[in-house]
Amino acid sequence: MQLTRWQRLGLTTAVGAVLAVGATALVVQALEGPADPTKTAQTPDAATPATTQEPVRATPTDTAAAAPVEAEPALSAPVAAQIDYLLAHWSLENYNTAEWGVLGENDCVNFASQAMIARGWTMDSVWSSPKNGNAYDASAAWRSSTAFMNYIAQTGKATALTDQQRDQVKVGDIVQFDWDNSGDRDHTGIVTRVEKVGDTIEISFAGHTLDSDFRSVDTAITVDHPGGTAYYWSVP
Repeated sequence: MQLTRWQRLGLTTAVGAVLAVGATALVVQALEGPADPTKTAQTPDAATPATTQEPVRATPTDTAAAAPVEAEPALSAPVAAQIDYLLAHWSLENYNTAEWGVLGENDCVNFASQAMIARGWTMDSVWSSPKNGNAYDASAAWRSSTAFMNYIAQTGKATALTDQQRDQVKVGDIVQFDWDNSGDRDHTGIVTRVEKVGDTIEISFAGHTLDSDFRSVDTAITVDHPGGTAYYWSVP
């Protein structure tokens, strides 16, 4: 087929355009690099911390319940009167000296004897006081710890207990001490509190010389008089 001059010029122009477009595409592709058919559009990741930490855990603590404290039984009227007397007259400024006097620096048994009278004990020929304000006129059993021990043992007014029998001690009982373990008694008081915490029994007492209302038996035999021994008289 014969083309005219104008047709040949048009075809040449069209081919040149196609070649130009193709060349442009090749240049663009060369600049961008070959397309990756596996690459897809991505969205930015949410911010993530640089490091991942374990959650903070509280250190376990000992939450075991404390041993329960057993409540003391209600006091009988005689024991309540005894304790009321002790708490009213244990301190030096409240000594009942007008009636019972005071034994200088060794008034413990004189005071304990007064408390037993308040409880309901009665005097006899061995254990007595004239109640005239002069404690030195009282009998030996009224003012001596060892004589008082012998009096109770002989009359059977109370039952002897050792410190290993604390589970039988009660408020209102008599406590005596042998500071040097010589066999006699060096101090006397009256039990004012018995606390049972689990398997532990703590006993407190009131007395004169050392004046006290709730003095610890354990303190008396470990701190005040290390190595001393406590004894009790269980009063019915």
